[in-house]
Amino acid sequence: MGMLLVVRCFQLLRNPVVIVSLLLAGAWFFLSPSTTAVSSPDGGFTYPGYDVRGVEDFTIEARVLSRQNYHLGREADLSPTDLAIGWGPMADESILADFQISQRNRWYFWKARQMPISRNEVITHSANVHIIPANANVSDALSQVRTNDQVRLVGQLVDVEGDDGWRWRTSRSRSDTGNGSCEVLWLERLEFI
Repeated sequence: MGMLLVVRCFQLLRNPVVIVSLLLAGAWFFLSPSTTAVSSPDGGFTYPGYDVRGVEDFTIEARVLSRQNYHLGREADLSPTDLAIGWGPMADESILADFQISQRNRWYFWKARQMPISRNEVITHSANVHIIPANANVSDALSQVRTNDQVRLVGQLVDVEGDDGWRWRTSRSRSDTGNGSCEVLWLERLEFI
């Protein structure tokens, strides 16, 4: 059965229509212009199809606990990367040694073999941040970020609304958990420290 599948794939690749289709799809993927933001007169930002509104300025120095890239879903149009970050006790390597950190489906998960700090300290000293790069330079810097990097993130927490009424809201609290507790960050500057 497996060999038959391999033979069939090779037969398809010999078809000129399939070859041209693959070449066109690849060209579209690699050569299509990237989405860029345009400042609006009222201080917001407009992506094609989206209105982005600043909620408050945001600056933090933190350790990257995990990073996850996204290519599918409505949010990926704006935010290709989430960073799970920690500061204070959640940036301390000796404390983090007891934790397992993961991300999936735009969520940040943690568990600990033993709790070296309280659950409340974990909640108030870590976050999952949906990153919207403000420009190509920030996007390039973001692509270099790895787990355990120490970074300074500078930008604005934002709310996003699609032309069709779709909404994505940033968290406005450091003590919330669950759905809606992630920060949506318009990232204007990223520095490695």
